Amino acid sequence: MNAIELRDMSVRRGRTMAVQSVSLDVPQARWFGVIGANGSGKTSLLRALAGRLECTVGSCLVHGVDLAGDRKARADAFGFMVPAENLPGPLTAQQLFRLIEPGEERWRPRAGPVWDALQIERLLSRRIATCSAGMRQRIAVAAAFVGASSTIILDEPFNWLDPVAATDLRSALRESVIQGVTLITALHDMISLASCDTGILLGKGKIIEAIDEKALELGRKDPFKFEIGITEVLRLNSVLD
Repeated sequence: MNAIELRDMSVRRGRTMAVQSVSLDVPQARWFGVIGANGSGKTSLLRALAGRLECTVGSCLVHGVDLAGDRKARADAFGFMVPAENLPGPLTAQQLFRLIEPGEERWRPRAGPVWDALQIERLLSRRIATCSAGMRQRIAVAAAFVGASSTIILDEPFNWLDPVAATDLRSALRESVIQGVTLITALHDMISLASCDTGILLGKGKIIEAIDEKALELGRKDPFKFEIGITEVLRLNSVLD
């Protein structure tokens, strides 16, 4: 069963068609990766899917319900990672989480393995404005899980994280998927892409190539060859406006 079935989504950002008639299926309880060069449309696609941007779309089934015409319903359907730089500086992490979910006893169970992997307990009393970029990133990732959704969208979750935190987060995200979470992530690095179950390559707002389980399994066996192959495809389909 698919958690998401998206058909013909397009997103215009100013004069640019950032996403052009993208269709995709995300299986339930799987990790779906979206990778592309800068300006490929990754962020626009995920924000539109999560109801944060205006878009045109043929259909958008989320757990079997078509939410194409209801941005608010799409926003409510996903746990969504707000960019770390947009987190409210005057608040502590604890105050931010309370805005998302007043019941503090629910935070840790919902975040699951991610909570401990990112050492969120140590950040709860920190005012966000005093946090480093990496600390803010940890809070932003955890915040996406604190809500009630079992379908999570993360936009480049490994940015700013040190190598230990990035490695621990990859393991925690995999464990979350095993526990039933459906995960969609925009990515830049091949190690994280190879950790996914399926995915797509985006270029110039279009799907260049679908990546199936077999391709990702081969990528895990020979990461150097995998990286070269993906990079060459992206190089041919990159654009900076």
